[in-house]
Amino acid sequence: MFSLRPALLLALTAALAATPALASRVHRAPTGGHAHGPHKSAKSHKTHGQQAIESGRATEIQQALIREHYLSGEPTGKWDAATTAAMQKFQGDQGWQTKLMPDSRALKKLGLGPDYSGAINAKGSSFAAPQTPGTTPPALAEGFASAAGINR
Repeated sequence: MFSLRPALLLALTAALAATPALASRVHRAPTGGHAHGPHKSAKSHKTHGQQAIESGRATEIQQALIREHYLSGEPTGKWDAATTAAMQKFQGDQGWQTKLMPDSRALKKLGLGPDYSGAINAKGSSFAAPQTPGTTPPALAEGFASAAGINR
C-alpha cells in the first residue's frame, strides 16, 4: 500500500525543484560598460589631498624621529626612504597603521600636532595638561564619597 506522507513529500520536492526551471527571465541591456553611441571624451583625473610633504615639515618630522631614536643622522628636509621606514617603524611600534605616511596620531605623539595658541578663543586660556588621576583635592574627594554614600 502506498503511504500518503512519502507521496506528499515526493510531490513537494518535485515542485520545488521545478520552480526555478519554469521561472521566466527578463533580458535587460547592460547598464555599464561601453556605450553604443558616439564615444565620450575621457575625463581628466584630478588627484585630491596632500601629494607631498614640504621640506620644512619633513625637517620637523625628521628631527622628532631622531629625538625618539627612530632615525639617525641629520635632518635633510627630504621625505626619503629612510624617513619613510623610520615613520613606519614608529607607527608600527604604537600599534597604528603603517600605510598612510605620516599618520596624524603619530605626528601628535611626536609633538608635531596642531598649534591652537593663535586661535580666536585661545586668549586667556591655558593649554596645560589635565590633572593626573589621584590628585583630587581632599575636600572634593570627601564630597564625592559622601554623595556616593561611602563612609570613610
